[in-house]
Amino acid sequence: MIIARQALLNYSCLQELCQLHEPEENLVREFDERPWGRYEVLEERPGFKVKVLEVRPGARLSLQRHARRGEHWVVVQGVADVVCGQQKLQLVRGQHIHIPPQTNHRLGNSSQDLLAIIEVQLGDYLGEDDIVRLEDDYKRTE
Repeated sequence: MIIARQALLNYSCLQELCQLHEPEENLVREFDERPWGRYEVLEERPGFKVKVLEVRPGARLSLQRHARRGEHWVVVQGVADVVCGQQKLQLVRGQHIHIPPQTNHRLGNSSQDLLAIIEVQLGDYLGEDDIVRLEDDYKRTE
């Protein structure tokens, strides 16, 4: 499926696209609350998973890497503080970044407003246990 760039920038359009594939009454979405905010899985198929991540003001995810998947992040609300390998940058609504497998990365929100990104995971294994936490504000490192 080809999704126009404008659709990626509009969270409600993504929800509508997912509903076209499966009626709402049969739709069971995975979501989880985390110390930094929450995520919701919008679509999952073999080889890819699409999530929306919401990061609370002042919060950040662990510095981490994944062995079997890469990620592509698109900012849809707020300002994202991103670490990707040795690169540190801020992304605003409509900007995006690709994180290759085995690359150390972190997402944070140093602003006073909610940060929301669309995360597209690509790989042969997309389980939540494919993570190595290198640094974590919430004491979850191994």
